[in-house]
Amino acid sequence: MAPTRSKENRKKSIEQEGLKENAIRDLKSSKIQSGREAARVYGLPPSSLQERLNGRRPLAESNATKRKLTPTEEETLIKRVLSLTKRGYPPRPIFIENWANLLLANRGSNGPIEPVGINWKLTFINRHPEVKSVYSRGFHYQRAKCEDPKVIRPWFELVRSTIAEYGIDSSDIYNFDETGFAMGLIKSAKVIIGAETTNKEAFVLQPGKREWVTAIEAVNSTGWHLPPYIIFKGKHKRMAWFEDDPTVRFQCSDNGWTTDKITLDWLQKHFIPLTRTRTVGRYRLLILDGHGSHSTPEFDATCIENDIISLCMPAHTSHLCQPLDVSIFSPLKKSYYKHVEYRTRLGFSHIDKLDFLEAFLRARTEAYKITSIQNGFAATGLIPLNPERVLEKLNVQLKTPTPPGSSHGTSQSQSSCFQAPSNPHELKQHSITVKKRLDPVFSSPSNLTLVKLNQVYKSCEIAWHNATLLAQENMELRTAIQKEDQKHKRTKKVIREEASLIRGEAQSLIDESNAANQLAAGLAGVEDGLPRRRAPPTCIRGCVGLIHPHVGIWTPGYTSLQITVLLNCLVNTHPFMEHDWQEVTAQCTLDPRTRAGSARLAMSQRRFIG
Repeated sequence: MAPTRSKENRKKSIEQEGLKENAIRDLKSSKIQSGREAARVYGLPPSSLQERLNGRRPLAESNATKRKLTPTEEETLIKRVLSLTKRGYPPRPIFIENWANLLLANRGSNGPIEPVGINWKLTFINRHPEVKSVYSRGFHYQRAKCEDPKVIRPWFELVRSTIAEYGIDSSDIYNFDETGFAMGLIKSAKVIIGAETTNKEAFVLQPGKREWVTAIEAVNSTGWHLPPYIIFKGKHKRMAWFEDDPTVRFQCSDNGWTTDKITLDWLQKHFIPLTRTRTVGRYRLLILDGHGSHSTPEFDATCIENDIISLCMPAHTSHLCQPLDVSIFSPLKKSYYKHVEYRTRLGFSHIDKLDFLEAFLRARTEAYKITSIQNGFAATGLIPLNPERVLEKLNVQLKTPTPPGSSHGTSQSQSSCFQAPSNPHELKQHSITVKKRLDPVFSSPSNLTLVKLNQVYKSCEIAWHNATLLAQENMELRTAIQKEDQKHKRTKKVIREEASLIRGEAQSLIDESNAANQLAAGLAGVEDGLPRRRAPPTCIRGCVGLIHPHVGIWTPGYTSLQITVLLNCLVNTHPFMEHDWQEVTAQCTLDPRTRAGSARLAMSQRRFIG
């Protein structure tokens, strides 16, 4: 494949085409008398300008006829890419290739349509400076929903009104949050390997210890930061932890995470004592996120007692509104994992708590710069108060744009010579025919009538292509919805089996469970589709009748367990006759549901009659 021109060369070519158009216009208006003079004035090669004067089409127009898609079709794809990107769903290159083939298939021309080539999507991206290819990164949907000016603006209004109401000095504004570390993991990084290596990636050994450690950090708008509050997994503390930095406070929890009690302890024993002497005004403003441990009644009461005004930022906006997340935590973790990797390269295959402290404190020294902290408060629009610093970053809109409205009336304007075009190919032929029938006076490319007519046909063609893409999208949505409906209609029965299963084994267990349930239902009175039997009569003593002394009727259909319970009740209250036992045993033997209990009845007979 011939090498594609770079975007810089393409941009230069576009600029030269504009200069050529200006030179030709000046020549036609007699502002410039000769082509050589025009080439000299506009800095163009004389031969290139002369070729244009002789009727040679611009390079972009001549190349357009050699491409699979028309300029209008490519413009439609560009608009769709930009629209999806704005909504938070940038398409993959393969999607653009599929859309291009879809437009080709819906042109309506006779004969088979050859799809675009394997390298088409690359050349398409290269010749359109409006788009580019980048790597995507997952973005939480709830975060995207909260990236809305209607959510962000009230937050800054709350900050402004709180500062004004309590007279909070800018140097008394703090931000605190927790961040976690997996002690023995390292992150991906660019490395150098041998040129003869065929692998596309290199593997670096890591200690692999995944024990979790939490650090509670707090920073001030002036660039000052509090010592860390570290939470280790465990029950007891070790004296060796305190040797590296005596200002660090340690706590333990069952899993290395923070709790309501630990967060309150941080506030009472760490934040309040360390910031009390640095307070300029009366009140301190504490910016925090919506973590559950930050909003307990005890936490709020302690803040009120110590003149601390706590403000909780909107949910899922900490990546925009929290200084620690914006400027500190990312370089802190990057530096920490760098130190862990360095230790691993020295041959150490284990990271314990002391190793973590050494790497963490070094990383903290590298990440916690005064300018970095101040930049974090500035980037989040807090100091100085400037909401636009955050609002200008909101580039994802989740609301799907409403398609342009179309007229509901059907086009019935048909003449004896023309019929309304039914596809883009017929529309193009329609356009050519109409232009040929125009008066020669209106056929000049600069004529306003022809310009407007071309715009109308182009708009129709774009609308046609958009309709094709939307129809495809609707079909995909319907297919996805049908799959969701089928998923909800599937059985939700739970198989309580610890062993591994395949489908046949699982179905056998379900069938056995269904059979057992049907048998239980039959024993309860539902058998062979017959209606449920009337409940047996009872007496005031709570007895249920078989050969019942109080009711005096025989009620068949009991299970062996029910009959045994009944007989025990009767034995305790009434004398028994031998023929009564024989009749009960005979009835139970004939009934398949109670046949299993006949032996139990015989044992009861031998026990009470003898």
